[in-house]
Amino acid sequence: MWGPGSGSEKGRFQRAAAVNVLGNLAKILIEGAAGITFGSVALVADAAHSVADLVASAVVLVWGGARYDDPDETHPHGHQRIEPLTALFVGATIVILGLLLLRESVAGLIGPTEVSASPILVAALLFAVADMYALYWYTERVNESLGSTALTALSADCLNDIYTTIAALVGVFGVFLEFPVLDPIAGALVSVLVVYQGIDIGRENVTYLVGAAPPDADRDRVIAALRDHPAVEGVHDLTVYYDGTDLEVEVHVEVDGTMTLHDAHDVETELITGLRAVDDIGDVHVHLDPSGLGEWKDAEESMSGSSDRPSGGGPL
Repeated sequence: MWGPGSGSEKGRFQRAAAVNVLGNLAKILIEGAAGITFGSVALVADAAHSVADLVASAVVLVWGGARYDDPDETHPHGHQRIEPLTALFVGATIVILGLLLLRESVAGLIGPTEVSASPILVAALLFAVADMYALYWYTERVNESLGSTALTALSADCLNDIYTTIAALVGVFGVFLEFPVLDPIAGALVSVLVVYQGIDIGRENVTYLVGAAPPDADRDRVIAALRDHPAVEGVHDLTVYYDGTDLEVEVHVEVDGTMTLHDAHDVETELITGLRAVDDIGDVHVHLDPSGLGEWKDAEESMSGSSDRPSGGGPL
């Protein structure tokens, strides 16, 4: 029942987010207790970083699952944009964590803090690495069938935590070897990677939120799906853009102008149904035109002498 592939999509999403909440909480308690007891700034800082991770995973748990809710009066196109919004929050959190880690690393280079060497510090850090790897593995397994950007961001956050914990582990070994400067050096290198990954997550999800155009390959498969219908004689004015993580399609399709209104309605229904069955496509809006007749706007452009056409407006 609790396997990665069991339950509804929303149930699996929320379960994965809840597991991330519990995993981060365990890491905070174990690392924080060991760090405070033995005076390790590296462990206390790593535990503090996980507090922000805990908040991020809680936000995904509370709001991220709304993308699986049906459209309603307040969200007639569905709730798809809520998920990239939560992922954007996670990305911003990762950037902040990276910058905080960099600050801690610089502070360690300027004035290292005395730490009591203890095997318990190593044990706490090894637990943190195992905890985050288990979270990463589980989240990735669940997300194989969901394709959630929010869960992708959480799994990336788990990897970042592994890197920062390894940096803290290097610093603790430096204490044992009487070479404590290893801690801030490793932390500075890892912080750059953390910030980069956070920015990358944010950039991807901003694309989903602003309704940007998808890659050409997505547009091409929409055209191929439309032209696969035997009644389609031409395709023009195609617009494909992101509505959250789903693709919304608006298109004019040319068909035989002599067909009956009833037949045209059937063709339109088949085109919409067929496109909605294509992966990642949500809403579809199809306008049927008699082939060879041209558009009212073409006549306007001809009368005005303008040869400009909007991007993507020509026949396909």
